[in-house]
Amino acid sequence: MALYTNALRSGTKVFSVAPMMDWTDRCCRFFHRKLTRKALLYTEMVVADAVIHGDRKRLLGFDSVEHPVALQLGGSDPAKLMQAARIAAEFGYDEINLNVGCPSDRVQSGTFGACLMRTPDLVSDCVAAMKQTVAIPVTVKCRIGVDEQDVEQALDAVADGVFAAGADALWVHARKAWLQGLSPKENREIPPLDYGRVYRLKARYADKFIGINGGITTLDESMNHLNHVDGVMLGRAAYHTPLVLAGIDAALDGAPVRDIDFDQLCYEMARYADQHIADGGKLSHVTRHMVGLFHGMAGARRFRQILSTDANKPGATSDVLRAAFASVASQNEDAAA
Repeated sequence: MALYTNALRSGTKVFSVAPMMDWTDRCCRFFHRKLTRKALLYTEMVVADAVIHGDRKRLLGFDSVEHPVALQLGGSDPAKLMQAARIAAEFGYDEINLNVGCPSDRVQSGTFGACLMRTPDLVSDCVAAMKQTVAIPVTVKCRIGVDEQDVEQALDAVADGVFAAGADALWVHARKAWLQGLSPKENREIPPLDYGRVYRLKARYADKFIGINGGITTLDESMNHLNHVDGVMLGRAAYHTPLVLAGIDAALDGAPVRDIDFDQLCYEMARYADQHIADGGKLSHVTRHMVGLFHGMAGARRFRQILSTDANKPGATSDVLRAAFASVASQNEDAAA
């Protein structure tokens, strides 16, 4: 609650990394936290039923260094979401976020995700149930509408309901979702972005936290959005070009961007990989999130090759990660000679 309340009171802004299925798992979040101390990190969406009945340690476990970290829940049953939120709070999450934006067929078959844009009263009931049981912030991430909905009416209806129910923030992906005819990937790219619609929502709700998501690729773009809204959520840009995260802390503090100590980053990620392997995981679980680290820099291609091939070999150890970092250092030394 303090994060959003303090942001509104002080005028400070919030950066976050979007919840992304198959991407923002605990290994990804640990890596991202090494690049930014202040960005709010989100889990992949976890279905409420899985939280209640599944392997909670596997689904909800995270490293303490990931704070602040939010759990995104999927579901449409207020009672189940209440129970799942309580479990998540006990695990130590800093926020619970309700998914009202995912357009996949699997999510639609469970009657949650983006199709909830059509039932704003149910969304508000879900928020109210979770607010009743946890003291941490409860937030919502939604689209501006689905299918043939009027985006002015659809987004206002969801915002009115969730804020009346006590939601602490509303993150808006500034695109419609088309529930039939487009894949989840196409739904992230084809429907046109409408940032102005999110700006108008913020103008209507000056005293509520409104964050924006969708198609934002650089810190400069982010800062422009922050002239209109309270927070920016980076998605694919944070994943494919993770060094964009290294500028967030400085942007929030108004300070110069700090240089990344790649030797230290290598050491910390290798140590994390060692522990992950000792716990029964694979090196590739860690390194697959790192292949874009040196995007656009000398040595990036070789770095990607090593992580994409050697890290996937049976029995691969953190030595592969060290070799990948060393290849970048070597190429830069050659270029400077």
